[in-house]
Amino acid sequence: MSQRANYFKLGLFVIGAVAAGVAVLLIVGTGAWFKSRTTIETYFNESVQGLDIGSKMKYRGVVIGEVTSISFTYVRYEQDKPMSQRKRYVMVEAQIEPRLVGGKVANDIASPESTALEVARGLRVHLAPQGITGTNYLELDYVDTLPAPVLPIDWTPQDIYIPSTPSTVQTFVSAATEIIDRLHRLDIEGTVANLNKLLVTANDRIAGVDTAGLSRHADRTLTRLDTTLDGIASRKISDQAVGLLTELRQTNAELRTFLDSAELRKLPQDTSATLASVRALVGDPKLAQSVAHMERTLGRLDRIFGGGEADLGATFENLRQITDNLRDLTEDAKRYPSNLLFGAPPPTLPFGAARSSPIPELPR
Repeated sequence: MSQRANYFKLGLFVIGAVAAGVAVLLIVGTGAWFKSRTTIETYFNESVQGLDIGSKMKYRGVVIGEVTSISFTYVRYEQDKPMSQRKRYVMVEAQIEPRLVGGKVANDIASPESTALEVARGLRVHLAPQGITGTNYLELDYVDTLPAPVLPIDWTPQDIYIPSTPSTVQTFVSAATEIIDRLHRLDIEGTVANLNKLLVTANDRIAGVDTAGLSRHADRTLTRLDTTLDGIASRKISDQAVGLLTELRQTNAELRTFLDSAELRKLPQDTSATLASVRALVGDPKLAQSVAHMERTLGRLDRIFGGGEADLGATFENLRQITDNLRDLTEDAKRYPSNLLFGAPPPTLPFGAARSSPIPELPR
């Protein structure tokens, strides 16, 4: 009976331990199980060595999911085409948390429409190395150069599709491969042979030049040039220098005579006196009064000539008539002085007639 009781207790203990373990797993994994996840797929036209199922997928260094499948595109797509016509892209599937990837337009990339908008703005996936261990992970980020290249596909992806870009390693490998291909295409042996021919030809030409004769000719030319310069240029320079010194002496003597003159010495005193007179004249208060009086006088003249322009014209016309009358009166007085005193001039007689009465005499 005690043995059966021990088995019963042992069974209860095992069942309780299993239930406790399940409860712990539920408590610990509840957050992960109830999190919203989205499956995305991308294609690579390169080797994905170092990428395994369970590898992390990061967005700017933050883990947002993990790789769930690595295969080829022809396993799922292009089944109706011959094997030779199928594209041999590597297809990688991953599950991510959309809420961790806040798009530039939509809140996340949980829908194909939002993902298409983000892809149009440069959202791409590429392989990134994880240290020097040889393992890789997927990096999700926006590229700077737009439009970014996209692998050509002729099918509709089943899951949310985000294009890929070549990895950094692939870029370096492609560049190195291109450089090596160019080096292979270079005709190095022909280039070396041509260079050797050029060097041989240059040596032959240099050996054929009479360097000793050229050196002697150059020495003779330089000697003649030195002799000519010493004989001609030196004499001309000396004559010109003597003339220049003479002119400088004459100029110095004239300048000294001018500076020692009495007129130049009086010039500062006269200038000072003139400036003092000008300063006294300008500082005199009567000058301001005179200027003000002149301004008033000019104003009055302006008003007189401006307001009475018609009267002045009539006055000038009357003066002209008076002047004409005075001229006539003067001429009459010259011709008939008695008329100025007694009245009208005598009547005019016919030519040749005798006077009937004598000319009256002026009273004395």
